[in-house]
Amino acid sequence: MKFFISIILTAFLAYVLGLYTNIPWWCFVFSSFLVAAAIPQRAGYAFLSGFAGLFLLWVLLAALKDVPNEHILSTRVAQVLPLGGSYLLLMLVTGLVAGLVSGFAAMTGSFTRKRKKRRVY
Repeated sequence: MKFFISIILTAFLAYVLGLYTNIPWWCFVFSSFLVAAAIPQRAGYAFLSGFAGLFLLWVLLAALKDVPNEHILSTRVAQVLPLGGSYLLLMLVTGLVAGLVSGFAAMTGSFTRKRKKRRVY
């Protein structure tokens, strides 16, 4: 349950931060870091929740902006990049970049939590 809550919270906070602020594209790093620091998870789950939240958000936002444009700009950008002119592959690559950055920020946030030390007798 914490995994799905952190995915939704990471995506929501990144969307709100990007929508209502005027800072660079990588501002979602702060929201991913804070969500992972606030919700206790292992580092692997924190990475996956940060990755999934931002991957889904960026692919969805890219699709919502690209469909009314009839894929004109994304097809041209995909032709410049070595993607064979595939706008779908371009959306997946942008989602992959955002997901990796967010996942590493979330993993860093989970590492910053204080761990309970076990007593060794």
